[in-house]
Amino acid sequence: MAMQGFTGPLVRENDYCWRIPKDYKPGMRVDGLIYADDVLIERVRSDPAPEQVANVAFLPGIQKASLAMPDIHWGYGFCIGGVCATDPAEGGVISPGGVGYDINCGVRLVRSNLSSRDVRPVLPKLVEQLYANVPTGAGRGGKYKFDRAKLRQLMELGPAFLRDRDLATDADIEFTEAHGCLSGARPDWVSERALDRGFDQCGSLGSGNHFLEVQVVDEVFDVPAAEAMGLHEDMVCVMIHSGSRGLGYQVCDDALRQLRGVPEKYGIDLPDRQLVCAPVESPEGEHYLGAMRAAANFAWCNRQLLMWQAREVFATVFGRSWESLQMGLVYDVAHNIAKLEEHQVDGHAKPVWVHRKGATRAFPPGHRELPACYAKLGQPVLIPGDMGRASWVLIGQDESMLQTFGSACHGAGRLMSRHAAVRASKGRRIDQELRDRGVIARARSWKGLAEEQPDAYKNVDEVVEVVHKAGLAKKVARMRPIGVIKG
Repeated sequence: MAMQGFTGPLVRENDYCWRIPKDYKPGMRVDGLIYADDVLIERVRSDPAPEQVANVAFLPGIQKASLAMPDIHWGYGFCIGGVCATDPAEGGVISPGGVGYDINCGVRLVRSNLSSRDVRPVLPKLVEQLYANVPTGAGRGGKYKFDRAKLRQLMELGPAFLRDRDLATDADIEFTEAHGCLSGARPDWVSERALDRGFDQCGSLGSGNHFLEVQVVDEVFDVPAAEAMGLHEDMVCVMIHSGSRGLGYQVCDDALRQLRGVPEKYGIDLPDRQLVCAPVESPEGEHYLGAMRAAANFAWCNRQLLMWQAREVFATVFGRSWESLQMGLVYDVAHNIAKLEEHQVDGHAKPVWVHRKGATRAFPPGHRELPACYAKLGQPVLIPGDMGRASWVLIGQDESMLQTFGSACHGAGRLMSRHAAVRASKGRRIDQELRDRGVIARARSWKGLAEEQPDAYKNVDEVVEVVHKAGLAKKVARMRPIGVIKG
């Protein structure tokens, strides 16, 4: 049965923001704010996700507003594209639904000194070699296997664990959000079932919307910013989108089960049981956070090993080391995570727990967490689109800190459910349609390509335009895909 669209109030705040007043539902503590233009807001109305924006506004300790980015669509508990900050000093809670099942799903971008002219003649071979060497598909593991003791070390240290094994460099770690490691991880709080699922999955792509893409910088909009990132027109890059695989999924599943009766224990009334939560400063909240941080560190290691394997393939295909191909990491950002950050609320700086569920960190110039070479520029913001159109690099702006707790969108956002996309693909050859667009695609199944066909997504250019014009992040460069592997 199809879900109904949103019938509640959406009040225009400005050209790129709409408000759900907190009197819409008794129990809302703050307004809901959705970032969209006149075109996108009509698609938002047809989706029940705004109801989830209103429901998140019930969470104890929520600050300013319940927020949603222009890639908003229906999710578990929180909408995809949802942002929420809670203050632990005001009884603020942590909610697994505000992080998601794929803990620290995220994106990294790798540049090179190759041009499209260098790559086009060998592109079929390159894509085939990537598909052969990089593990893809649901439940599939790869060549990197870690016993219990090493897996717990990896979850505690993040990519620093891999650096000590010559699978990461200092620069890789420097250009990873949070240096790829959330302190306070408690691998001992990760269940045996999660460890079983994760022991061979670090360095594997997974399925669904996860991908490894060979891309070409199509257009540069901010030359100084692009130069600071080492990007220029016609450069070939690699974009990787993956997360914490079965391990992270199990950590979330375990937490949802463990927290089932916790809201009642603390007198928390919720409009949706998928918003199950615990006060940050409670044993139950601390337990989830310790396990979530461990899974997040696992995810950063996963993307590091995926990048390492991609570098090895490029080196093989081009007969040169990845260092000579200058395959350096531009940046890595998470978009399913909760982090303790300092933000201004009512004129005062205070620590809050920022949930980003399908939303990307977008810190502005001068933020202390940025690598030195990006300090005056702003944080690179990586926005993948769909495998037939484009992806984007932006930089965080001051308005993001004022409006959205330093956040921007994380992608294009789905228009079709996976089932609807498969139905719409019957009788078609999605791989051939992509080839007609100049994209070579490899996947484990016809269904995998059908679910992720370009028509299943909003136009990422339209979504990015809202983020750009709202002042959250500034456009730097647009990349077009030429080769993609998926699960």
